[in-house]
Amino acid sequence: MREIGIPHPRLPLPEPGQRDDPQAFLAWLSDAIPMVEHLGIREMCWEGEQLVWVLSLAPNLNDKGTGFGGGLTAQSTLLGWCWTTLWLREHGLARDVVVAEATQRFLAPVTGDYRMTCTPESAKGPDSLAAQLQSRGRGRISLIQQLWCGDTLCLEAHGNYAVLPVA
Repeated sequence: MREIGIPHPRLPLPEPGQRDDPQAFLAWLSDAIPMVEHLGIREMCWEGEQLVWVLSLAPNLNDKGTGFGGGLTAQSTLLGWCWTTLWLREHGLARDVVVAEATQRFLAPVTGDYRMTCTPESAKGPDSLAAQLQSRGRGRISLIQQLWCGDTLCLEAHGNYAVLPVA
């Protein structure tokens, strides 16, 4: 059981240049952030530089029988946090990440199970983040999250994630 004000222990870093095992990371994430087990995340994988979640709609239904905007917003924000955290871990860095700014645009109702993707807003984003971390010990990256229900883009979110300096 998590205690308020007590940080959750970090997951050990993967071998240099390796990515985390997605299932092990999701298990850790569910322990670290208790609401994660209620978000309906069925699968997580990397497709190149894109982090992908496959999700069930059932835990996120609203009163109309479609996707609940607040839950979808939480998912998009967390997906960006995961992208940033996993990118750092792949580069041998165990650092704190926070969302600095987030916006969402709802384009269509979510009417079934869905897929969410997260990619850097700019192809140069990861290199820029690496340079910021090297020169200033902290940095930011802008990411785009998209929610697809079949071939329909239902939500597009933009997030700016800050990597905090080592305390």
